[in-house]
Amino acid sequence: SGFNSIGHMDTMLRGRHHVGHYKEGEEFIQNVFHVLFQLFSGKEKSNLSICWLQYEISKVVQCLQAKKKKKLKTQGKKSKKLAKNLLKAPDNRNHLSLWKLYAYLEWLLGNLDDARKVFDTALCTAGTGGLKSPQLCSLSLLYAQLEVELLQSIEGALMSRAVHILTKLAESGPYVPYSGQVLSVNVLKARKTYEHALQAYLSKTPVSDQDQVSDANQLVNLVGCYALFQYLTVGIDAAVLIYAQTSEKLEASGPQTCENTGENFGIQNFPTALEAVTLLHTNLLRFHMKISVYPLNPLREALTEALKRYPSNQSLWRSYIHIQRKSHSASKARRFFDGVTRSTNSLEPWLFAIQAEQMRKKIIENVQRADVGEIHSTIPETGLTNRILALFEHAVQSENGTHCPLLWRMYLNFLV
Repeated sequence: SGFNSIGHMDTMLRGRHHVGHYKEGEEFIQNVFHVLFQLFSGKEKSNLSICWLQYEISKVVQCLQAKKKKKLKTQGKKSKKLAKNLLKAPDNRNHLSLWKLYAYLEWLLGNLDDARKVFDTALCTAGTGGLKSPQLCSLSLLYAQLEVELLQSIEGALMSRAVHILTKLAESGPYVPYSGQVLSVNVLKARKTYEHALQAYLSKTPVSDQDQVSDANQLVNLVGCYALFQYLTVGIDAAVLIYAQTSEKLEASGPQTCENTGENFGIQNFPTALEAVTLLHTNLLRFHMKISVYPLNPLREALTEALKRYPSNQSLWRSYIHIQRKSHSASKARRFFDGVTRSTNSLEPWLFAIQAEQMRKKIIENVQRADVGEIHSTIPETGLTNRILALFEHAVQSENGTHCPLLWRMYLNFLV
């Protein structure tokens, strides 16, 4: 018992309880990791360690979302113990990706000072690769992003820890922990370094497929760091400009790479670089809107453009639904969903269209059932129910929908 729920359904609520990880299923997964761990060595073992730690982090995130404090405490202890054991292995001591995940875990558990210590230690031992080291870039980007999320407003961000991290990265010298101030002359130098590094990256031609994969990842990290740096030191428009320039360049370089390398491994990564840059762009706009006054339109336009191109990107759809909830008119979003579902075979647009309508239904029902003394107004909202049923019918008739257990379960759940 329990194994059938390993592919658990986050979206379903049973009563008030979220469907979580089952005990037996959980034991099974842990056993798989333990057995595999004996079989691998070297780089494969490090990659497996990363997967294992990511899985542990996903459970911590689930506890945070469900707001279960008690469970979070016990889960946090287990996950930290595993992380420390993994880092003790001789192969992993200098593995920056693992240090990054461990620091992130501490951050999620709310131990900000410990997390900062881990980040600082990792950056100090990482050497002086600067912008040329992909792992160092990725580590600094996450550290800076987490620090930025703590900011209450963009005023005074110039002196923040995030600017210090990004400036130090551009200097390619040994890392020095934040002491409370950032010299403006260093900021100017760093901006020049970022600018040159990005130009060099965008103008260089990838050599082999393997290089192309690491280059694509490195480009995304570099663009992320530079845009975040500009956002903190200049403002949102400067950051958006970098994303726009990079996207333009990547779009232009996409088709030629396809012709040169045929159906090869590297091509998959040009679109993914563009997709990742788009994701960074929309996330930054969402964050900026949270901490200051900014129009919704740039974000809506960026999301609709991106979703036409990447209809199966779940993070983009989540952002789209999130901003659409704020608008009272559903017709624009419905037209958009309709257009995307016609032009693609992927199932995500259907699932998110259904979710958006279900959220709308919930809001309307909450308003209609507001207590008015002893009288409850119980007018059923039939229009939305029929619309959701029609969406389910169309979705299960599509080629991918017919074979999607989640979709059928959601349909049954809704009918019940």
